[in-house]
Amino acid sequence: MAPTTPDGPAPAPDGTPALSVEELSKRFGSGGDAVRAVDDVSFSVERGSVVGLLGPNGAGKTTLIKSVLGTVIPDEGTVRVLGRDAADGRRATYANVDAMLEGARNDYWRLTVRENLRYFATVGGVAPDSVADRHDRLLDRLDLAEKADTPVRELSRGMKQKMSLASVLAGGAKLVFLDEPTLGLDVEGSRTLRRELRRLAEEDDLTVVVSSHDMRVIEDVCDRVIVMSAGAVVADDSVERLLGAVDDYRVRVASEELSPATIDDLRGRFDVVDADAGADPPTVEVRTDGDAAYDLFDALRAADVTLDRVDTVEPSLEDVFVRLTGAGAGGTSGSEPGDEDGAPGTGRRRATVVGDDGGAR
Repeated sequence: MAPTTPDGPAPAPDGTPALSVEELSKRFGSGGDAVRAVDDVSFSVERGSVVGLLGPNGAGKTTLIKSVLGTVIPDEGTVRVLGRDAADGRRATYANVDAMLEGARNDYWRLTVRENLRYFATVGGVAPDSVADRHDRLLDRLDLAEKADTPVRELSRGMKQKMSLASVLAGGAKLVFLDEPTLGLDVEGSRTLRRELRRLAEEDDLTVVVSSHDMRVIEDVCDRVIVMSAGAVVADDSVERLLGAVDDYRVRVASEELSPATIDDLRGRFDVVDADAGADPPTVEVRTDGDAAYDLFDALRAADVTLDRVDTVEPSLEDVFVRLTGAGAGGTSGSEPGDEDGAPGTGRRRATVVGDDGGAR
């Protein structure tokens, strides 16, 4: 018999996954109008890893995250968090879990940045003075130190987004869920956030599940990517393996001598993916394998085209995403049933966790 605590079964040893989802399903509606938003989804997330969750709008990502967090009760399946069954003692299960559900409305805008960190540490059951050093490090690494005593309402949108991430990490959670964490950040802010996520995973053994339409975030920080479409998992592998599974290599050439007539001739003989006769210099991109590349160069030589530049274009994660789901990175296949929070770009509140009595904390 498994050991127990007053809050339910005791957590399993550290060797167990941070998150284990088995045969999870969620339907909305009934009869012929029923929609299966999450369809028999299973996966696990190892401790200290960063896993990306990709899918077009309406794929089931939000419903899956809410089902894992306990804010939506699944119809079927089991969720184990840090070794605990989520159905046995929800408060204890989610004690070391936090989430940022898209947008900057996680925080109290009348409070200062530091006051927010102390408040959310307290909400998580952690004495704020005991993690003051952690808060200082977070403020420093997220470039918020100079704004520590500034009310959140006076921050820029990007600063508010980083504030939301800091508040999620304020109490020392072991497993966090981040939905569109780079929304509103400039290039440097996005780079800072990606660097901090990797550091936290590697040095603090933080486990992160991140959902984003920003492929740079997924490629830079994730050890593994789960791709969803129509409520089901259609791929689950490392970024490297997913990229290697797409046999879609291209050659892009640039030359001042690429005339519209030459480009039209190439279109009739090769699989031209993109061309811009008005660029400086004009360019053409051709989908090709090794042998066809030689044919392309022969055709350009016969047309008296001297090449200024030749680039090999390898498959991107967005190419993989489109191949698997039929949608672009920011594509949409409709909103998810029961998703009252809106489409990307709208602010969302901090996730609540359902207690044993069905109440939220």
